[in-house]
Amino acid sequence: MQVQVARLGKPHGIRGEVTAQVLTDDPDARFVAGAEFATRPARAGGLVVRSARWNKDILLLGFEGVLTRNDAELLRGTTLFIDAEEDTDDDGWYEHDLLGLEVRVGSETVGKVTGLRTLPVQDLLIVEDANGEEVLVPFVEEIVPEVDTEAGYVRLTPPPGLFELNRGEPGADAAEGER
Repeated sequence: MQVQVARLGKPHGIRGEVTAQVLTDDPDARFVAGAEFATRPARAGGLVVRSARWNKDILLLGFEGVLTRNDAELLRGTTLFIDAEEDTDDDGWYEHDLLGLEVRVGSETVGKVTGLRTLPVQDLLIVEDANGEEVLVPFVEEIVPEVDTEAGYVRLTPPPGLFELNRGEPGADAAEGER
C-alpha cells in the first residue's frame, strides 16, 4: 500500500522548483536530496528529490531532471507517495483511513470526513456537514476523542459554535453597510 506524503503546486522561480502541500508529519526527514517518490499521475521512474528548502511556511522542492519553470509546471497537481512499510507511525491515521467516515456528535450523525489538512501546529479534519458545507475541525484528542475506522465513524466533542465558524452570520453584510 502507498501513502500520500505531498501534493505539488505551482512552480517557484525559474530553476524548476515547485511548491508542495505537505501531508506528512516530518517533512524535514522525508524530503531530503536523493529521496524517491512514486507519483500520480504515474511518471516513469517516479521523482527523485534534488533539493528541498523552506520559504517562510512553504516547502519548495527541486527534482532531478526538472530544471526549468516549464518542466516544473508539468508537475502541478502531481501527488507524491511512499510505500506504507517506509512509514512506521503507529499513533496516527492517514487521510485515506479517514475519508468517508461518519462524523458523530453523541449518537447523532452530523456529516462525513472529506479530507485531512496537515499543518505544522495541528491537523484539521475536513468535514462536510448535513447542509453540504465544509467545516474544519481541529484533529486533537479533546475534540476528536474517538476514531473507529472499522466501525466507520469518528466521534466529536466540539466546543459550542464549532460548526458555525466557517459560515458568515446572517445579516452581517447588511449591518456593516448601515454604518
